Formats: sequence, C-alpha cells, structure tokens
Amino acid sequence: MASGWTAAAKNLPLGKDPAHVRRRIEAMEHLLERSLTIPGTRFPIGLDVVLDLVPGIGTTVAAVMGAYMAWEARNLGMSKTQIARMAGNVGFDWMLGMIPWVGAIPDLFFRSNSRNLKIIKKHLDKHHPATATIDQR
Repeated sequence: MASGWTAAAKNLPLGKDPAHVRRRIEAMEHLLERSLTIPGTRFPIGLDVVLDLVPGIGTTVAAVMGAYMAWEARNLGMSKTQIARMAGNVGFDWMLGMIPWVGAIPDLFFRSNSRNLKIIKKHLDKHHPATATIDQR
C-alpha cells in the first residue's frame, strides 16, 4: 500500500511546460512548508522545520530541496534578479537553520519556500496566464 506522499509524487507531471512546472513547485512548497500540523494546534509546518531539528545536515537538505524551486524558475526563463532573490531567501533560511535546535524557531515564521512560490506564481500569472489556478483554503 503506497503512502499519501508516494501516491501524490506519482501523479506529478514531468513535462517542461509552465502548467506542469507550476504543479511541481506547488507540491514542493506544500511538502516543505505546510505538510504537517503541530499536534494540538492548527499551525502548519513542513519538512523544512522538521529537517532543521537535525543540525547541519537537515538544514542543508532542506536548502537543496528549496533550491530546486529556483532551478525550476530558471527553466521558466525568469530573470536573474528574481532567481537571485529566491536564492537569497533559501540562503537566509539556511543560515537561520544552522543555529543548532534554535534555528527551527525562526523557520516557523520565515517561510522561504512560500516566498519563492509567490515570486514564481507572480511570474507565471503574468507570462503564462493559462497556468493560473484558484487557491482553495
């Protein structure tokens, strides 16, 4: 029996067109920032915060996963300025996470992957309006 994430990963499109890229980056952002809930609360966290609890290695793994979104942005033809801003978000998040144990706390509030998704969505909505989706909360 496949887990929910395995099944979701199998359903992600592999194409290079903007609509497929949008679905992949939205899935990555969800995994890294909102895939779990702190028990007893309604506060969403993701793999990014959980990985920050593993000093050094976990933070770096989360940063590499976040950098994937910037790589996809490059493939969309986004500007170097936008990609540099995204890299800055990932780098700042990585630096915060390098503080052993305490680094997970600021990561609850500085969600670099959500910020980067917003940058990519703004680009897609402007240059590829057919990929726009309605967010359901």
